[in-house]
Amino acid sequence: MVSIKSFRKMALAFPEATEEAHFEKTSFRVKKKIFATFDDKNKRACIKLSAIDQDIFCAADKGIIFPVDNKWGKQGWTLIKLSKVNKDLFIDALTSAYCEVAPKKLADQVRPTGSE
Repeated sequence: MVSIKSFRKMALAFPEATEEAHFEKTSFRVKKKIFATFDDKNKRACIKLSAIDQDIFCAADKGIIFPVDNKWGKQGWTLIKLSKVNKDLFIDALTSAYCEVAPKKLADQVRPTGSE
């Protein structure tokens, strides 16, 4: 399980990450680009992944991590049920989302060695 407090702390730990309102949600951004949002009403995150990363993370458990059910999902937007996700899996997914939208220079600061 991941709380909003933990989610916020993780998201804001990335270089140049900011928190901003986004409609009725909270968004986390780098260079004005959203890499994650928090939906308090439904207790879930929405993150931006590449198509490959989306397939990999959703394969872990489609009941916990799954594409948004519309054209946004086909663009990599992926929902995560925060009450059920393993914290380590969430950290990996959030890091992938950050690296997906961050400039290369910033992404390289957090990307695991040997991946790209």
